[in-house]
Amino acid sequence: MSAALASINVGIIGTGFMGVTHTEALRRLGVNVVGIVGSTPQRALAKAEAANLPRVYDSVDALLADPAIHAVHITSPNDMHHVQAAAVITAGKHVICEKPLGTTATESADLLARAQHAGVVHAVCFNQRYYPLVHQAQAMVANAELGTPRLVSGGYLQDWLLLETDWNWRLVAERAGALRAVADIGSHWFDNVEFILGSPITDVFADLHTFITSRQRPTGDVETFAAHSLGEVERVTEPVVSDDAAGILVRFANGARGTCTISQVSAGRKNAMSWEINGSQSSLAWNQENPEDLWIGHRGRPNELRKRDPGLMHSTAAAITGYPAGHVEGYPDTFRALFATIYADIVAGGPSPVPTYPTFADGHDAVLVCEAVARSAASGTWATVQREAGERS
Repeated sequence: MSAALASINVGIIGTGFMGVTHTEALRRLGVNVVGIVGSTPQRALAKAEAANLPRVYDSVDALLADPAIHAVHITSPNDMHHVQAAAVITAGKHVICEKPLGTTATESADLLARAQHAGVVHAVCFNQRYYPLVHQAQAMVANAELGTPRLVSGGYLQDWLLLETDWNWRLVAERAGALRAVADIGSHWFDNVEFILGSPITDVFADLHTFITSRQRPTGDVETFAAHSLGEVERVTEPVVSDDAAGILVRFANGARGTCTISQVSAGRKNAMSWEINGSQSSLAWNQENPEDLWIGHRGRPNELRKRDPGLMHSTAAAITGYPAGHVEGYPDTFRALFATIYADIVAGGPSPVPTYPTFADGHDAVLVCEAVARSAASGTWATVQREAGERS
């Protein structure tokens, strides 16, 4: 596989936090990252020099016109995903897109239809599925080791937008979409628990909160998670209406019920996605900030703390594990594991009949869940996820 991967040429759209993360993970696999595109050639050149990135293309069109490029990763701001992914598909290249797949379900449905018609490999970066113990939890639920899943709780907490001086393009609704915290990090929680349960979210009851209604925006661009390094810069006051946090009740198709809290303003929580699943026999709990430990709860015997150990895990979890027990795997490793599964299909020339990675279908479904959250918050009532008949049933 390594020789075949080295024959694949990839372009990256976006030079921020995610663009660098994708590049590093692909290089670890041996995939040939041949070029990048930034918001401007000047910005891309500066970032390429600082982060040891490859050739800079002047535009997305120039990258797509290169016949040597086989696949393209899209890591640009949300409002560019639809037009850029559509262009990649039209060019006949495989496409890997950061979430959200689109800022509306109309956009994400269009991209799904285009990708399926073109027959290209298409994937959305729900990388948090690819912690080995998340796959372990999925296998345990599928094998009925918890009994019947009944209750799911948890959420996703961060603090990088806690202060009124914190700023990023995600705070601009025209660029990020109608939701911010829920779409940005809540979508990962939704995808995680749906993947583990093997059951889609059907209905939501959401309460959205905007605690900081105006912020001090720097006059220049600010990369994700980089506001703390700005120092004293010129700023202007900007009103903010997007969600800082949310509390959401959730119903699943299999009858399970859930509650989650989403926040980007929780001091001290850096990247704390967590879930607990209570079944009729046992429970599971996991936290992304401690990814090596899976708690297993019992009624009639002592509880367990399962360490990540490929020799003691289900085969699907062991297959995506890169290191022996005791050699910590973390956030960057999830991208390596995700991309390994995607690029197996790219090497084969097209998508598998049943891909094991999150595809544009999963990306579209996440947008549908987020739109249900927005409708629920606006109406103050339960909202049903509006899937077509047969989708994720």
